[in-house]
Amino acid sequence: MTTKTAYIIGSRKSQLALVQTQQVHDALVAAYPSLTFSITSMTTVGDHILNQPLFQIGERSLFTKELEIALQNKVVDLVVHSLKDLPTRLPDGMTIGAILTRENPKDALVIKKGLTAKSLEDLPKGSVVGTSSVRRIAQLKKAFPDLEFQNVRGNLNTRLSKLDAPDGPYSAIILAVAGLVRLGFDDRITQILPESVILHAVGQGALAIECRAEDTDVLHLLSVLDDRDTRLRCTAERALLRTLEGGCSVPIGVSTEFLDGQDEKKILRLKGLVASLDGSEVVTSEVIKEIDGNGIEAATELGQEVAKSLVEKGADQILANLTKSRK
Repeated sequence: MTTKTAYIIGSRKSQLALVQTQQVHDALVAAYPSLTFSITSMTTVGDHILNQPLFQIGERSLFTKELEIALQNKVVDLVVHSLKDLPTRLPDGMTIGAILTRENPKDALVIKKGLTAKSLEDLPKGSVVGTSSVRRIAQLKKAFPDLEFQNVRGNLNTRLSKLDAPDGPYSAIILAVAGLVRLGFDDRITQILPESVILHAVGQGALAIECRAEDTDVLHLLSVLDDRDTRLRCTAERALLRTLEGGCSVPIGVSTEFLDGQDEKKILRLKGLVASLDGSEVVTSEVIKEIDGNGIEAATELGQEVAKSLVEKGADQILANLTKSRK
C-alpha cells in the first residue's frame, strides 16, 4: 500500500512530451482514483540547443538530465521519457519503473504539401529530405544516394512548418510514426518506411517512467502500467546499444518482433545495424531467441549476442571512426 496521497510527475516542456506525460497521468488517475497526480514541466539541454545536429553535441543525456536531477532531489516522484532519449546507463539510484505499451516504432515519410510524391523513390534527384537523425541519414543515403539529406531540428510542429514553408528547402522530412500519431498528425504520414529500407532507433515508440529505485510506493503504482512484451523488446534493444556503447546520436538501428511461440514461451527476433555516417559501410546481424519465465535475462542476452555479432562483422571499427570524427 502507498503511504502518500499526492505524486508529482516530471516532464519536458515540449508539446509532444506533455501529451505523452498526460497519457501517463490519465492512466495513473484511472488506476488509482483516490490518489492525486500533478505534472510539472522543465526545459532540458537538448531543448535549448536547436542549431546543431544531435551528433555534433555529443552529450548522451540531452533530454533527460534536468529531469533526473529533479528526481534525485525529490522535487518530482517520477518522470516520463521517450525511451529512445533515455541513456542505457541510468544514474545511481534510478530505475525504469514501467514501460508502456509501445506505439508503432517505425519511421514515417512526410511529403511537403502540394507535392504528388508518395514515396522516397518518387522524389526527383537532388530533392532535400530533412532529418536530425544520423541513424536515418546513414541508412537512407545508402538506399537513396541521389537524394540530399539536411539537418532539421525543433519540435514536431516546427519541423512540419519548415517542411511546408513555400520557400523552404525540404521536399520531405522523416519523423517517428509514434510522435505523429500521438499529436494527431496521422494524416501527414505519406509512407511508413519498411524494415527493408530503415531500422528504427532503440526504444522508439515506447514511453518509459523513471523513478528512484528505493521508492517502493512509486514502483508499486507503476507496476500496473508496465507492458511485458514492450519491456522485453526494449530490454533486448537497449542491451545491444549498451554493449556497443552507443547513444541516440549514433547510427545504430534495430528491429524487434515476437514470432509464434508455444505456451508461455515466446520467440523474440532482434535485428541490429551499425552504419558509417555516409552510409558507405553497413553491417547487420539478426538473432532469434526463446524467451521464457521472467524473460529479462534472456532478452538482455539476445541484445548482447546481436551486438557481439555486429562487432565481429566490423561495427567496432565503424563506431571508432565515428568517435574520431567528432574530435
